[in-house]
Amino acid sequence: MADQKEAISQARVELDSTSTVDSSQEAFSAPLHRRLKSRHIQMIAIGGIIGPGLLVGSGNALHLAGPAGTLISFSLVGIIVFFVMQSLGELATLIPVTGSFTEYASRFVDDSLSFGLGWAYWYLWVTVLANEYNAVSLVIMYWTDVVPQWAWILIFWFIFLGLSMVGILAYGEIEFWLSLVKVISITIFFVVAIVISSGGIGGQKIGFKYWHDPGAFADGINGVAKTFVIAGTLYAGTEMVGITAGEAGNPRRAVPRAIRQVFWRILIFYVGMFFFIGILIPYDDPQLLAKGSKTAASPLTIALQEAGVGPGASVINAIIITAVISAGNSSLYVSSRTLLFMARNGKAPRILGRVNKAGVPWVALLLSNLVACIAFLSVSSGAGTVYNALITLSGVATFIVWGTIELVHIRFRKALVAQGQSADDLPFKAMWYPYGTYAALAANIFLIFFQGYTAFLNPFSVTDFVIDYILLPVFVLLVLGWKLFKRTKLVKLEDMDIWTGRREDTVVESEGIVKKEGLMRRAKHVVIG
Repeated sequence: MADQKEAISQARVELDSTSTVDSSQEAFSAPLHRRLKSRHIQMIAIGGIIGPGLLVGSGNALHLAGPAGTLISFSLVGIIVFFVMQSLGELATLIPVTGSFTEYASRFVDDSLSFGLGWAYWYLWVTVLANEYNAVSLVIMYWTDVVPQWAWILIFWFIFLGLSMVGILAYGEIEFWLSLVKVISITIFFVVAIVISSGGIGGQKIGFKYWHDPGAFADGINGVAKTFVIAGTLYAGTEMVGITAGEAGNPRRAVPRAIRQVFWRILIFYVGMFFFIGILIPYDDPQLLAKGSKTAASPLTIALQEAGVGPGASVINAIIITAVISAGNSSLYVSSRTLLFMARNGKAPRILGRVNKAGVPWVALLLSNLVACIAFLSVSSGAGTVYNALITLSGVATFIVWGTIELVHIRFRKALVAQGQSADDLPFKAMWYPYGTYAALAANIFLIFFQGYTAFLNPFSVTDFVIDYILLPVFVLLVLGWKLFKRTKLVKLEDMDIWTGRREDTVVESEGIVKKEGLMRRAKHVVIG
């Protein structure tokens, strides 16, 4: 027994030493710090879906589909997100690694799928980041156009980069307070919207007037189809919980709590937002962000302006700026961690796997931010046109990522059966498996192809067709190219690694096995697994 205690004590010392970067470790192999607390992850999960896309891009969705159309598309995609998060929660709680579903794809399906998924997910977040630069420049130019749009993008480029260079604990604190501001602000807007609609502010009762004139649907089923891809992009960020799990101090507590709140977050913040802006603003309001427009305003700002609350509109814009800072921070966090994983697994240049003493992958951060400079395209083109194109591209990538998460989950469950393990022993079980998982996989595959069907309507639009579907052949080429180059094979169920990366409480088993913090090491009486 004394030997066991000594071995366990030594294991704890070794585990603690891995949480910081000491002088003996190389920058290319040093681990990320595990310092995110439960409250950080929960608020990151909440704030991650409240970005400038929701506060500004919601106007574009309302313009395309109308109030009823947006409620339908965002509710349906919200149900898909719920099941995707259930699947991811099961995996991330058991195996909390920084590579998250990109690593799961390699372990449970094929390394070539991991390669394609990793680059697609990185592209998704770089595109989202570019959207945020575009959104913040549009919103600030509501106040003044003295400073050109490109200058605002450049200013926030340096702000985002500076905030991203802080350590993970500082990142968690920044996101916690910024997310809290967003949640409180949107809640206040909901209350104000009720007062405006009832005539308490603005002097007229609105009710559901705009549902009748100009109507509940902007373009029937076509409008709903166009907003599916917007919903996918605006919901992107919920899966961030899987990435943050790798840097969480206690993922078994933090991840399930964040996952269980997803449904209510979606219901309250997204469906609630579209309900209120749908009764306060007609979908044909010329101030909404529409294709070909040169300037755009948030629907929240428009609603307060038309109700005669001018100062309130400026407050909303200030909140949007806060949301942009938070969302930019998150976009760089996820894109850099994805590149870090890819670099350290030979799927990206090795230099991208470098971290500093604070555990920050600074090279990956810098590259991601540089590529996001595609936002400068909005300077020479109509802001609405560029915004639409970027939203569509990242939306398709979102459906690809979500569909892969469901596929990975199905393979993981089959591996449990093949290796004689019981799903009842999992610390978190996905709700309504297998029905929810299979249904969400089918829905994502359907949306990947359905979201762009309007390009085939008369007349056929070559531009829309390319924007809607260009990512599909690119993704397939990435997967097949890596498969041929590395000669990868589909992982057999009985050979799947379903153990490495687990962080469990220290338990001494009958055969002398101790499982602690996911490290695999064998001592005289213990195995740290």
